[in-house]
Amino acid sequence: MGLLRRDRSHTVTLIGKPGCHLCDDARQVVSRVCDELGVPWSERSILDDETLRERYAEQIPVTLVDDRQHDYFTVDEQRLRRALR
Repeated sequence: MGLLRRDRSHTVTLIGKPGCHLCDDARQVVSRVCDELGVPWSERSILDDETLRERYAEQIPVTLVDDRQHDYFTVDEQRLRRALR
């Protein structure tokens, strides 16, 4: 009997702020991986959202996969790929 496979679409959110070099690096990884896998992604700034600022200001950049925290400070490309497959 074969494995039942369910297709599931994912979303990725990158939380950071302008002028953050770690955020720039993370953006490149997220963009590359999501574009290759056809996964939608968005970016939010802690400067535009007080709740995000209070929660993540000391961890940016933060990557969320399906609205759950996945990585912070850096984005491990292989780990992100595994989470999205």
